[in-house]
Amino acid sequence: QELLVESGGGLVQAGGSLRLSCAASERTFSIIAMGWFRRAPGKEREFVAAVIWSGSNTYYADSVKGRFTVSKDNAKNTVYLQMNSLKPEDTAVYYCAVQTYDRRNYDRAWPYDIWGQGTQVTVSL
Repeated sequence: QELLVESGGGLVQAGGSLRLSCAASERTFSIIAMGWFRRAPGKEREFVAAVIWSGSNTYYADSVKGRFTVSKDNAKNTVYLQMNSLKPEDTAVYYCAVQTYDRRNYDRAWPYDIWGQGTQVTVSL
């Protein structure tokens, strides 16, 4: 059973919006932070955004600042990624991830222990 269940990906035209969701199906682990990463075809995985679970601090990659918004619902153990003004270069598989110990480095992949299965986002011209 997947510990993180992602949804909300799809096909959208440039300039459009999508909202991704990631829910922790069974809260048997601590959540320090939840992050979003993406991997485009032929490229390395890259950081997109992260949110600190016990507070409200958020972090963004420069490429998405002002267009994407990460938010959370602690009661639902769910993190969201609202993506506006989408561009073709945003096309990728998007992954959510959980950091279960406070290793900081929220924009790096290595501190995150649990990963979702990924959801495809495709932005057409």
